[in-house]
Amino acid sequence: VISMVFLGFSAGLPFLLVFSTLSAWLRAEDVDRAAIGFFSWIGITYSIKVFWAPIVDRVSLPFLTRCLGRRRGWMLLAMTGIAAGLLGMAGVNPTENLHGVALCALLVAFSSATQDISIDAYRIEAVEREFQGAMAATYQLGYRIALLVAGGGALVLADATNWSFAYSAMACLTLVGITTVLTIREPEIPSHAI
Repeated sequence: VISMVFLGFSAGLPFLLVFSTLSAWLRAEDVDRAAIGFFSWIGITYSIKVFWAPIVDRVSLPFLTRCLGRRRGWMLLAMTGIAAGLLGMAGVNPTENLHGVALCALLVAFSSATQDISIDAYRIEAVEREFQGAMAATYQLGYRIALLVAGGGALVLADATNWSFAYSAMACLTLVGITTVLTIREPEIPSHAI
């Protein structure tokens, strides 16, 4: 149950970094408001994740599933995508390459939505029904802490240093989820459910 705090943190971290925090960064760089508004379309990935959820639920990843199991393998792949996207955003100047920022933000959003799918599947399979409420509550606690870090924390870092450093620091925080995935165990799935 405690591990869900860290998985919730991992799930909440990228959310604001592709929405309001990113909008603040783009506004600070004097990017056109119409272009900033266009970035809101990136959030559609969270709404349409139902289309690739069956793939995440059923498809095994060749190397990762063998080493970690299906749920943990998908979580690790998604977290790696989030980290790569955040580092990519940190390395691109939005005034010079707005398309690059958009592509990296799309990678973060797609990976984050995939992570949500795999964490939800893990949560449902990891414990008995009587602990599901506790799992959801600890997940929400971690998620809310991550929203504070990705919102206010990133803004404070950007003000004290620069946006590139702030997004690099947020990418480093994905290690919280990656470490959790590597330490938890894969839930046992009954053979009739496979």
